[in-house]
Amino acid sequence: MPDAFAWTESYWLVRLVFQRALAVVYVVAFLVAARQFRALAGEDGLLPLDEYVDRTAFRERPSLFHLFPDDRVVGAAAWTGVALAVCALLGVPYWLPDPYAVPASMLLWGAMWALYLSFVNAGRVFYGYGWESMLLETGFLAVFLGAGPSGPPVVVMWLLKWVLFRNIFGAGLIKIRGDDCWRELTCLDYHYETQPMPNPGSWYVHHLPERFHRLEALGNHVVELAVPFLFFAPQPYAAIGGVATIAFQLWLMVSGNFSWLNALSAVQAIATFSDGVLTGAASLLPGVSLAAPTVAPAPLPLRIAAWLVALVVLALSVRPVTNLLSESQAMNTSFDPLSLVNTYGAFGSVTRERYQLVVEGTNADDPSESDWTAYKFAGQPVRTDERPPQWAPYHLRLDWQLWFAAMRPRPGPRQRWVAPFLAGLLDGDEATLSLLGENPFEGDPPERVRVFRYRYRFTTPAERAETGEWWRRERLGTYVAPVSGREFERRGQRAIRRPATTR
Repeated sequence: MPDAFAWTESYWLVRLVFQRALAVVYVVAFLVAARQFRALAGEDGLLPLDEYVDRTAFRERPSLFHLFPDDRVVGAAAWTGVALAVCALLGVPYWLPDPYAVPASMLLWGAMWALYLSFVNAGRVFYGYGWESMLLETGFLAVFLGAGPSGPPVVVMWLLKWVLFRNIFGAGLIKIRGDDCWRELTCLDYHYETQPMPNPGSWYVHHLPERFHRLEALGNHVVELAVPFLFFAPQPYAAIGGVATIAFQLWLMVSGNFSWLNALSAVQAIATFSDGVLTGAASLLPGVSLAAPTVAPAPLPLRIAAWLVALVVLALSVRPVTNLLSESQAMNTSFDPLSLVNTYGAFGSVTRERYQLVVEGTNADDPSESDWTAYKFAGQPVRTDERPPQWAPYHLRLDWQLWFAAMRPRPGPRQRWVAPFLAGLLDGDEATLSLLGENPFEGDPPERVRVFRYRYRFTTPAERAETGEWWRRERLGTYVAPVSGREFERRGQRAIRRPATTR
């Protein structure tokens, strides 16, 4: 084994890379909040802030917006988060003299964590994703990494490995338990077509040979069920596990839009490296020289704080580990209101067919089929001739909820946002329209809207060569029958509660 790869407890370079990468994720997360939160969950959002304040105790889901349910506070918090994340990306705490670098770093990362916790707890269903609690858990540990010339507490690096382990291993367990197709290695025959939001590469990956998908599914199990145990091994084996995990996450980024789930998982995997590994890897590149500085141990107060955090994490890990080992494993669950230690996992079951909602509007008094015009979403397919776009790591929160909503033949309790969404379209509400990809009724809101439910599938290579289209679709029924603004005024939420029709 080359001396350059010898095990070392020096993590100064690793911390530097990790903090910059995590700051990028925070920048994206706060930009999403700045651009979407008020329309989704603000004062007049699809799920108004007052609903959160009235129905939830602060101690259950603490948030700045529980104390100040005001769109101006939401906007200030979001853009403050963006500014703080940019400061973290630039490494501002490292600019300060030694005595001040660590407290400045803790204050910076602590403020970002607290602000983002406010968005997650007040965002409800629009923020109900595993990568939200994962960002909070990872961001909380980042508070205790320190900055400046001293190194980070080693125990915090191991806590980051523990988050990564639960993230990857939890995803592997829930797959092997959750759906026969994972055990039969056939899930990836469907996944790229039916995933929440395909990207430009999804059509091509979907049409790779079946043998490739079988090997890919087997490789998925290896990376998620075996590789995580390398995270805790000596170097270079821990780094080998980290490289395998990062490569796997990059593949997922090439083939789908999963917000910052894959990017954040790759960021966590940086904790599996050491300074010796990074400098050794750099020496293998022609013309590249990277030297780790000689660093002092982390300041004693920071080390004490880090070990106290480790004890808290150990205590809070009992329920997530119990869940992890349970046959009835729940995915993406938080067990404390601060999301300090969580359980993760995705795609325990894979849908075999893709359902889509298509929202249409018209201004005709007695409309025929040709009088209806479809709204275009930013990420979900509507037109069959448009290639799926790339959005990740940016998160289109309305589009993701549309995917979940389409699984039902009619709106359910978790889709109570559908009625205010349609009412916003009928009113020409600017905030609601900002969530769309394109508004075909610019300056002239429709008199009526309706929602159809379709089954979509990717075209075959032969169909695409002949027609140039990416999708084929079949209408299944009416999700929301035609409704006007006057009906919303009279009947409110009940305006959309009509029996679904099939076709």
